[in-house]
Amino acid sequence: MLHNKSFVKKTKAGKVMKQVREHYLRDDIYCGAPFCTACDTSAARLGPSASTILVVDTNVVLNQIDLLENPAIDNVVVLSVVLEEVKNKNMSVYNRVRAICSNSMRKFFVFSNEYHRDTYIKEMSGETKNDRNDRAIRVAAQWYQKHLGGAVKVLLITNDKENKRKATEEGIHAETVESYVKSLDRPDLLDLLVRPSSEDVNMEEVEDLRPSKRKIIYTEHKPMSEITSGLHRGIYHQGKLRVNRYNPFEAYVGSESIGDEIIIYGRSNMNRAFDGDIVAVELLPQDQWQEEKSLAIACEEDEDEDDGVHLAPNSADDAPRTVPQQGSTGEVNTAPSRPSGRVVGIIKRNWHSYCGSLDPMPMPAGSGGVAHALFVSKDRRIPKIRIQTRQLENLLDKRIIVAVDSWDRQSRYPSGHYVRTIGEIGRFYPPKRKKFCDHPWGTSCLSHNNVKFNIRVVVLIENDINSRPFSSQVLACLPPLPWSVSAEDLSNPIRQDLRGLCVFSVDPPGCKDIDDALHCTSLPNGNFEVGFIFSDRLSDIADVTNFVHPGTPLDEEASQRGTSVYLVERRIDMLPKPLTEDICSLRSDVERLAFSVIWEMTPEADIVSTRFTKSVIKSSAALSYVEAQARMDDSRLMDPITTNLRNMNSLAKKMRLRRIERGALTLASAEVKFQIDTETHDPLDIGIGMYQIREANQMVEEFMLAANVSVAEQILKSFPLCSLLRRHPTPTREMLEPLLRTAAAVGLHLDVSSSKALADSLDHAVGDDPYFNKLIRILATRCMTQAVYFSSGDLTPPEYHHYGLAAPLYTHFTSPIRRYAGKCLLLLAASLGISKLSPVFQDRLQLTNLNYRHRNAQMAGRASVELHTLIYFRNRPTDTEARVVKMRSNGFFVFVPKFGIEGPIYLTQKGEKGSGEWYVDEQQQKIKKMDGSISYSILQTVQIHMEVVEPQPNRPKLQLTLL
Repeated sequence: MLHNKSFVKKTKAGKVMKQVREHYLRDDIYCGAPFCTACDTSAARLGPSASTILVVDTNVVLNQIDLLENPAIDNVVVLSVVLEEVKNKNMSVYNRVRAICSNSMRKFFVFSNEYHRDTYIKEMSGETKNDRNDRAIRVAAQWYQKHLGGAVKVLLITNDKENKRKATEEGIHAETVESYVKSLDRPDLLDLLVRPSSEDVNMEEVEDLRPSKRKIIYTEHKPMSEITSGLHRGIYHQGKLRVNRYNPFEAYVGSESIGDEIIIYGRSNMNRAFDGDIVAVELLPQDQWQEEKSLAIACEEDEDEDDGVHLAPNSADDAPRTVPQQGSTGEVNTAPSRPSGRVVGIIKRNWHSYCGSLDPMPMPAGSGGVAHALFVSKDRRIPKIRIQTRQLENLLDKRIIVAVDSWDRQSRYPSGHYVRTIGEIGRFYPPKRKKFCDHPWGTSCLSHNNVKFNIRVVVLIENDINSRPFSSQVLACLPPLPWSVSAEDLSNPIRQDLRGLCVFSVDPPGCKDIDDALHCTSLPNGNFEVGFIFSDRLSDIADVTNFVHPGTPLDEEASQRGTSVYLVERRIDMLPKPLTEDICSLRSDVERLAFSVIWEMTPEADIVSTRFTKSVIKSSAALSYVEAQARMDDSRLMDPITTNLRNMNSLAKKMRLRRIERGALTLASAEVKFQIDTETHDPLDIGIGMYQIREANQMVEEFMLAANVSVAEQILKSFPLCSLLRRHPTPTREMLEPLLRTAAAVGLHLDVSSSKALADSLDHAVGDDPYFNKLIRILATRCMTQAVYFSSGDLTPPEYHHYGLAAPLYTHFTSPIRRYAGKCLLLLAASLGISKLSPVFQDRLQLTNLNYRHRNAQMAGRASVELHTLIYFRNRPTDTEARVVKMRSNGFFVFVPKFGIEGPIYLTQKGEKGSGEWYVDEQQQKIKKMDGSISYSILQTVQIHMEVVEPQPNRPKLQLTLL
């Protein structure tokens, strides 16, 4: 059955066009019940002995996903209309519910109600989209009742009173989530429920805590209509709120509208915003603008001095105290005041699951089994979260996961619910690892007779990293092993046979997921006329598209994961290991399918022509960077691989020089290297230093950059409105101001008028010690924004520019095994006459997910390093030297070159008096004692002591103190 959808659309040119889309309806879509006599039951997902089938509405999926993930909830029908709504509202929840539905162990079934002739409905006149979808859910539930007859009870689960009322009137069995969970006689499941904010405080607790008598702490958030109007009129400013990791009462909102960061002081002005929320900010009057506050660990302790008991009637929702200004003496502080503001509304929440533990507290008496407790997140930027639990005694000594539900104006803390237990609080790792079991998050945990909390799981959960094993549906998409190139592949006319060429790879030592390789040969005419001598330059990329087909479970899983994640002790793959380490890995001495970018270049590295082709290659060698460098340096070696390496290196040097002349930046960062115990996975040694840059590294980098630029240019020609590109925005003067102040304080002048000017200035920034230039480059790196993926149709060509690379166009074509963006670009490159354009490029949500996953992978990697650093120093107090990198009124931040660590040094501690006061000279970048006896300067070398301490229960941290 064919149904046409028509709508009117306004084009970018201003024309109004009518578009018609065909919507096909079928009557052979099965219901998923194995006992149904009318449907094909070969792919049934619901239980054969189910007595009740649940049909959930959109809000239940969005708000109760933690409950749905519990194995106690089964025989659930998820409608396609619900999935689509969830996808549009919350991609993270969508990924989680899709994971449940694709898990063969769970009895969840996706019913395509929008394509079934009996369940598809049209939108009625005057009906909102939301009302239409609610009606579609009721129609589907009613269809299930009629379709299955009396064989099973069909129950619509909804918390929407109006939807439940209409369902009852239409003869549909309907219940609220809480009502259904109570019927299961599983009190522990009640802890998983997200309750409306109206239930935030139990009305039976104590009279003076009833909402009508509770004190208003926070101002009301503006409605979205008022926020939108205020943004257009310049009254409000939109940006992402970032909480100071050293001071949870200080936050920053980057605002493009004023070209600077707006500082938000105190929880009152933060107005219930969480780190990562997109917020609307109103600037305070200029006379209320302040300079950046002190490091203020004392305030964090102030909050934690609470008695920890938040059980009615003893809870107290008082407004938190804001950060006091340390060292206030009446002396003139030369620090300039910064734009300061307050949050007036939340545009997009960044709530997710948090890891931590409950505040120690006595067991309440006479609470009827229900207790209110305070959850303390491992992330100090997150406020305490009040939860309601029926299993307090079991949770007090556990590391748990909690999700946030709401934050009322009358409540000092947000309200949340318990999700699950990770493990017991104890040592980071048990003394021995003998017996392991599979953990649902894809990590290892100890068997039940010796359970200890594995804190590595925290890194994965807090950064929303999916490390679950790949489902059977995903693995079913893989070809059987052992795999080899077939005769059909070799005879395919679109695939060029390049097995006769000397191809090789150069990667970090021990690399198994080899996703790119190299080749270089001299053309016959290369020895003759200068200027017309060509070299044939080839870069081969693993052809993932031959195995990851659009629309398959494997492709969907890869698109949701977005990228591989590299932690200290493990790699979490975007694709299953049979693909990444075998079938798609360009290992030596085996034939592999590839996608090749072929340039013809002059000896001066000028590109004469570029072509793209699918290919078959056979790598001659898989080299590490060290091995490749050793070959190039050994003058005795004249074999083809070494000769080609030297030719490529000669070209790469010229390409690099030309790129630097255009203004490409050479920045620096500290890389942490651990020696890991193979049995316990604990760090045995830590070796932190700068990236060791060899010519072999730079050679590979140059040709990878060239491949990405060539693909970007080609795909933009073919697809000017939907090419997936990568941009690096130019930093504003305000963003570079900390670097400029630091440089000026040590007598350096940095020209930041362009990337070329900055690059030249950094080259001339030479201090008294060899580390000085690298330190300046590290500080410059911190002023840069993140590079992001974007669609070419969303921005103007000047905005495509990649500042760090000084490239007008750039994309991620390389490394398709470990990042979905590379696979996307393979699809685009393949569409240059080889295949059709993938519909993924029409999906803005996919683009957002790529940026989100890329960012989370970086944060997880950093968190993994920080975790192992903490573990390493747990029983190793150390004295070392550090460099002062940032001033505050009660101390300064230091960078420890030997270990790659940055942290605060406090000169004024909480309650300390009579020891002299300090003030900051912003112009000279110094912090001085008022009597002039002591001063510390920016970039000064100081001696420090490093030691792991635990000032609050279950919250160890690495503390730096001045010697």
